[in-house]
Amino acid sequence: MAEQIMNSQTLAPLRNVSAFLTLVRRPQNRPHDTPGMGCFFGLSGYGKTTASIFVANHEQACVVQCKSVWTQKALCQAILAELGVTAAKTIYEMVDQIAEALAREDVPLFIDEADFLVSKKMIEIVRDIYESSLIPVVLIGEELLPQKLQKWERVHGRVLSWVAAEPADARDFYLLRQIRCPDLDIAPELQAKMREASRGSARRMVENLEAARELGRTIGRETLTLKDWGGREFYTGATPMPRRIA
Repeated sequence: MAEQIMNSQTLAPLRNVSAFLTLVRRPQNRPHDTPGMGCFFGLSGYGKTTASIFVANHEQACVVQCKSVWTQKALCQAILAELGVTAAKTIYEMVDQIAEALAREDVPLFIDEADFLVSKKMIEIVRDIYESSLIPVVLIGEELLPQKLQKWERVHGRVLSWVAAEPADARDFYLLRQIRCPDLDIAPELQAKMREASRGSARRMVENLEAARELGRTIGRETLTLKDWGGREFYTGATPMPRRIA
């Protein structure tokens, strides 16, 4: 979903895009004797991945999204693939390749879903990459990622800046509406219901706006009101109630 809207420059003012860019700039401009890692954390749906992809495009950074099944080798291969480097055979050679390429190109490294690296005790390899390149490395993960990193003192101590992703606000909703429904006029009372149901989640805002766009197209309306919405459910992220089965 995020990739579908990454080409629009309208994303630039979203609050978490701005926050992520500020997070990246701090280690980029740091004195040489200070740490150079960052951590961007927050609840699911706040737009962390979207922000990281947008900033990666803006800063020409290398970004990878970890998978739960990855090993150290898979992580290194994914980073090298993003850097356009043919992977060596051994992990220690690949770490050296990554560090050399990052330092040579002078691009930061963003690692999304970094919680998987912590849970699988693979986070030290990120420190190895950072120490070998001294290029800014940003870990992106869920709300408790900072607490999880406390168990890894040598990684935790190299984080210069901790930034929490914030819930999407009214301005974010307006910008997302301009992107997703540029030709649809949504009545203020319907917008308010959508924002309330989305509960600060940019992802759910997009889902509700997509539903509105589809409804407007289905009923042939360029203006949509709460009455038009009728009894339709909003996307709230709530788990459905269990059914009673006779």
